[in-house]
Amino acid sequence: MNHKRTQKLYTIAVVAVMSALSAVLMYIQIGIPFVPSFLKFDFSELPALMTAFAISPWAGIIVSLAKNVLHLFATATMGVGELSNFLMSASFVFFAGLIYHKMKSRKGALIGSAVGTLVSALVSFPVNYFITYPVFFVIFAPKEIILDAYHMLIPAIDSLPKALLIVNMPLTAVKGIACAAITFLIYKPLSPILKGKWLKKS
Repeated sequence: MNHKRTQKLYTIAVVAVMSALSAVLMYIQIGIPFVPSFLKFDFSELPALMTAFAISPWAGIIVSLAKNVLHLFATATMGVGELSNFLMSASFVFFAGLIYHKMKSRKGALIGSAVGTLVSALVSFPVNYFITYPVFFVIFAPKEIILDAYHMLIPAIDSLPKALLIVNMPLTAVKGIACAAITFLIYKPLSPILKGKWLKKS
């Protein structure tokens, strides 16, 4: 088996492992103090971001897609939550990975993560407004009850757009920042493994 074929198979294996890890992390949801209980935090973007950096932005998107497909087995939203998560996750890792591969340095990773976080936060508004919450209003609770939960947190919130702008978008940004910060701490020692650099020495 030649080196190129070995490298390709190794890359596929890495994407598969990172997809599985991302799916596991998606099941581990953390409640956030002082916000409505239906808003959860997880670190499932972390493996996708590392894959986007190590391999390509498209590989990161594949991880984002795979984790949500695997999460469909436990969906409580008829797949709408998974679709929304994919759109926000994919926008985050794609732009972060794209910029990093144009500027392969810590600065490039920082700029890429910042842009990816910003894009993901912006994408979260239309995704939640047009896809997620219209379904949630039917499945979980009427619009008025969900908005009351936001209103109890911040009295100025009296509409869905305000809720998404004041609460959901910043939370999406915080999630991106947290995943990027962890990536900065662990990516360098793991990158040779993710990229399969050891194959060239074998």
